[in-house]
Amino acid sequence: MSPDEIILRLEAMADPDKIEIKRDKFGIESTNALGIYQRDLKSLAREIGPNNALAVALFDSGIYEARLLCSKIFDPSALTPALMDSWVSTFENWEICDSFCMGFFSKSVHASEKALEWSSSEVEFIKRAGFAIMASYGFANKDEPNELFECFLMAVEREAADDRNYVRLGASWALRNIGKRNRDLLRSAIDVAERISLSDSRSARWLAGDALKELRSPNVKVLDYPRATYRPETSRS
Repeated sequence: MSPDEIILRLEAMADPDKIEIKRDKFGIESTNALGIYQRDLKSLAREIGPNNALAVALFDSGIYEARLLCSKIFDPSALTPALMDSWVSTFENWEICDSFCMGFFSKSVHASEKALEWSSSEVEFIKRAGFAIMASYGFANKDEPNELFECFLMAVEREAADDRNYVRLGASWALRNIGKRNRDLLRSAIDVAERISLSDSRSARWLAGDALKELRSPNVKVLDYPRATYRPETSRS
């Protein structure tokens, strides 16, 4: 299918009521939106299959859902730092930010570099993108050593006082997911959260409390990655 054919498909799926629902229920403000849910875009992406040239053309159309679709059909191995910088600069809400970062940017070889770089950005959704990559990086890179995640924790601690809602939610998400990676990172994440809890910043204290509720829970699920280190008996089987 050509870009024009895909856009016609998207326009046929459009539902203006969904734009209002996403705005009122989920806080998703989007420009040039058609009103299509993620599940329907995922079905269309499966039908299309991977296609980098088509993905770029869809992104360049400026249609919100076409941009979301781009993140589902572009091969992460083809991402370049320049392309990631170009796309992240257009993010206008948490949905498109997380859609690109969770299953897409986090799989790039440039992911950790961009996560650390973007985490100090002054732009709200670029900064959230840095933390969204940190939150999802461990699932896409199960064998990565703890040292990188310790660097992520340092970034969370450094930026903990940022009081913008989607930034602090992203930072808490990153802190919790890093802590759930393995027992050593769990201790490190709790230590970071406890230091943040002593901050003069109300936002930082909220972040710490939000993370500690999960990290200190007796039911917290620790994933034991990398398995070769934390479950060597199962990694050999």
